[in-house]
Amino acid sequence: MKKTTFTLFVFILIAGCKNPFAPALDTSESTGSAIGDLTKIEGVFQNLQYAYTFRDTARYGQTLGTDFLFSFRDYDLSFDVSWGREEEMKVTHGLFQNAERLDLIWNNIVASTEDSSEANIVRSFNLMITFNPTDIVRVDGRVNLNLKKESSSGKWKIVRWIDESNF
Repeated sequence: MKKTTFTLFVFILIAGCKNPFAPALDTSESTGSAIGDLTKIEGVFQNLQYAYTFRDTARYGQTLGTDFLFSFRDYDLSFDVSWGREEEMKVTHGLFQNAERLDLIWNNIVASTEDSSEANIVRSFNLMITFNPTDIVRVDGRVNLNLKKESSSGKWKIVRWIDESNF
């Protein structure tokens, strides 16, 4: 009987304590964000990294302009392939749904030109796509991005993405 009483006492004591592994929901109104500021070019890269890490197509879509164009070289067929924003969102959604994990690392900026409303950034990256523990794809290369700043919001949007990777 004493053991049961002690166990009940310990259970009640633990139940009254806050669980450090389940902290309370933060309901404070914060003006900051862990995600990059799209009014800065570096914020676009931070949002892309976030979108890949958390497979967040909504966040990814926020980085693309309405007139977005994606291009890459199909080395097997020896020609360039391009598609617009709608197809890009479908392709990216498929990748995000089928990958178990995506690790995107932005490396050095190779070239950069920028004025108040347009920019061209060439930046190297490493991307590891884990479909399952035995199917892991590593992509290394560069992105060649043309960005435009929206006059209404002041946010940078990608309008052209040229993939210069080994994939």
